[in-house]
Amino acid sequence: MRRIRRAKILATLGPASHEETMIEELAKAGADVFRINMSHASHDLLHQTVRRIRAVEARLGHPIGILADLQGPKLRVWKFAEGAVNLVAGQKFTLDSEQNDQGNAERVYLPHPEIIESVSVGDRLLLDDGKLQLKATKVGNGAIETEVIYGGKLSDKKGVSLPDTLLPTGALTEKDHADLLEALKAEVDWIALSFVQRPEDIIDVRKIVQGRAGVMAKIEKPQAIERLEEIVKLSDAIMVARGDLGVELPLEQVPGLQKRMIRMCRRFGKPVVVATQMLESMITAPVPTRAEVSDVSIAVFEGADAVMLSAESASGQYPVEAVSTMAKVAVAVESDSNYRNIIRAAQTEPEATAADAISAATRQVAETLDLAAIVTYTASGSTGIRAARERPSKPIIALSPNLRTIRRLSVVWGIHCVQTEDAVNLEDMVDRACVIAYQEGFARPGDRIAITAGVPLGTPGATNMLRIAFVRQDGAGSS
Repeated sequence: MRRIRRAKILATLGPASHEETMIEELAKAGADVFRINMSHASHDLLHQTVRRIRAVEARLGHPIGILADLQGPKLRVWKFAEGAVNLVAGQKFTLDSEQNDQGNAERVYLPHPEIIESVSVGDRLLLDDGKLQLKATKVGNGAIETEVIYGGKLSDKKGVSLPDTLLPTGALTEKDHADLLEALKAEVDWIALSFVQRPEDIIDVRKIVQGRAGVMAKIEKPQAIERLEEIVKLSDAIMVARGDLGVELPLEQVPGLQKRMIRMCRRFGKPVVVATQMLESMITAPVPTRAEVSDVSIAVFEGADAVMLSAESASGQYPVEAVSTMAKVAVAVESDSNYRNIIRAAQTEPEATAADAISAATRQVAETLDLAAIVTYTASGSTGIRAARERPSKPIIALSPNLRTIRRLSVVWGIHCVQTEDAVNLEDMVDRACVIAYQEGFARPGDRIAITAGVPLGTPGATNMLRIAFVRQDGAGSS
């Protein structure tokens, strides 16, 4: 199965889409990676969903990536005696450590001592997805006294966001730890870590994952923005999680941050996913709004590796139409006459490594000589990602003997993955690349392709060779 677009599509699975027939329809419509949201999935459901995706993958003969998205710490106020209260701007309101269900318009129990210990006078507390805003006026004796800045109705167990406060806890909760181990047991390809605040959060997860899956950092906290470059360098991929980012930061700053994150990830050669409310209206309607189409197109124009559907595919009424719409928008953008210029304008110089130098040279050679495709042998996936970093106008075919590698590359811009055995010598390497480029429909007899690999063959991280080969009439190759 060959895609004609470069940007990849992540589709979240949920009640509307977890049946095997629907997963297959979504894959055929264009979904490259499926996201399992561990906020709602039990371990049994996780394993069942992974089995269904793998069955679809086998039927389609096309690698599909799986992302397990950990819930992260959920900070919430406790209960009110009457279920809800109405807070008025200017009034005093206290969040304290007194454990009871008798919250009222003057106080409520906050079951997170780490918040009470960390908040400083002047810090903002955002409640119920930012609909209500409080400002801390006094902290101590197990309580935070606040002034209500923006009031409204506050009911039981609404979420608390702390844009000005760095919490001493890590991003991995006890539930996340159990979910992470189960996801690794299920052999998912990517782990998404929610509410990352600091680089150490990524290091903690890496110690557990130990290379068995890629680690994707969700950027949704202002504290993560402050240390963005360190987090990007330590992560295998980044997700621009615009939902909570738009709660804790002024909404008007989110588009600029999205561009900044995409460009930084492209510079460091890290896959970047843009998420949240991309086609939100398609939860209940078969067509998106013009503004939503524009939103998706901006991410594709910027060269994001993937765009993501959340509730649209998980619980919406039109999951297949949502995936299909996203695919059509990506194809239209990538066919636009301005697309290549915009992609090229954000290009950065290669890093001083052999893999980057070879990848940059390969792009230039492929475009100058108008080659049919770039074929790259990659054991760990790193050479494929470096080739994608260049955003070449020619198709990239990544060949690997490792099934987990090609599944993981499903999220990476422009890469068509094929599992194949390692070449035994240089002649076999050329032949194999030409045959696969021909069989997969990327090259015809008489075309030329560029091949990159590491010599000695099969050595991970040793890309040091660029070769141009002809596809012969029988599909085999000669150089």
